[in-house]
Amino acid sequence: MSLKKILIIGPFPQPTTGVSLANKVVYDQLSRGAAYRVSSINSSFPDFNEKLGAISAKKLWFYLKLQLSFYKVLGKDILYLTPGQTFFGVVKYSLFILMARITGAQIIQHIHGNFLGRQYHMLTGIKKLLFHHLMSQTDKGIVLSDSLKPNFEPFIESEKIYSLKNFVIDELFLPQQVIAKKEYNKLQIVYLSNLMEEKGIFDVLAALKILKEKGISYQARIAGNISSEKTHEFDQLFADLQYTQYVGVVDVQQKKDLLLWSNVFILPTYYSMEGQPISILEAMATGNLCLVTPHSGIPDIFVEAENGFFVEARNPASITNALEKLSSNPDEMSRIGKHNYSRAKKHYRVSHFTDNLKRIINS
Repeated sequence: MSLKKILIIGPFPQPTTGVSLANKVVYDQLSRGAAYRVSSINSSFPDFNEKLGAISAKKLWFYLKLQLSFYKVLGKDILYLTPGQTFFGVVKYSLFILMARITGAQIIQHIHGNFLGRQYHMLTGIKKLLFHHLMSQTDKGIVLSDSLKPNFEPFIESEKIYSLKNFVIDELFLPQQVIAKKEYNKLQIVYLSNLMEEKGIFDVLAALKILKEKGISYQARIAGNISSEKTHEFDQLFADLQYTQYVGVVDVQQKKDLLLWSNVFILPTYYSMEGQPISILEAMATGNLCLVTPHSGIPDIFVEAENGFFVEARNPASITNALEKLSSNPDEMSRIGKHNYSRAKKHYRVSHFTDNLKRIINS
């Protein structure tokens, strides 16, 4: 097999998101060995803002400067893109897609959410035509699971659409004997995602307040990025929750320690861009029971009463009820947590992800 030159374009850490982490892993894994020569362009906008898809003057200038790198497509065999799912999220890569089509480079687009198809159907006129033209240049489309394939169906044939399971980085997999000693005798709750309304953070905090008022013992730690304009609001909310601690943005070691400490992971997301939050898999891999919503592609990786329990979006009482039941059933927490560890270890390793990605690239 001849050496393939691959250009990866998309967000890389920092900030760390599911997409930026995945791109880093793709870059690191494909760079090993002699089969691929990999280069990258980081399209990650440095400022976190909850209003994804919104265009500011600063963001516009950032992406205009990014266009100057379009020449890097020259000489590449493959353009691997992880575009956004809004009109602007796709159009900002226009020059790179055009250059790849001119030079004959294969275009692989990897979508990490479930909004792309909906965005296309919401568009009209010239914007819809441009969006369709750009996405239809895709030679291979990748989604996180089969239920997300309809996002590519308006643009390419079904045989060109591939499912690729997400992964948990190796650093988060702990030895069996460590998980065996994990404590499940009291509620130790973690929220690990950006603190965005649609991710369900306000519902989590409201549920914890109810739990406190009911006198149910718990500890909770909240980790993730906060948009600057929401800092004061969250400061006030955390001040009212004696047993809840905001720990900020965490690195890999801090995340490992946090997820080893916790035994219940909560993410009641209804985020419009959601695909399959990688944090759910990370929680499973570290022996946590999960409370999540049946939103987007989550049911493809989550079975009720096997991996945890579904809660209702925008319903703090639903979260409180689930936590209240768990507080009196530590044996069930332990059973599910340890099952999740075994399942994640079997199905969601970086090696599995890499091998399957290589099969798609080489198909």
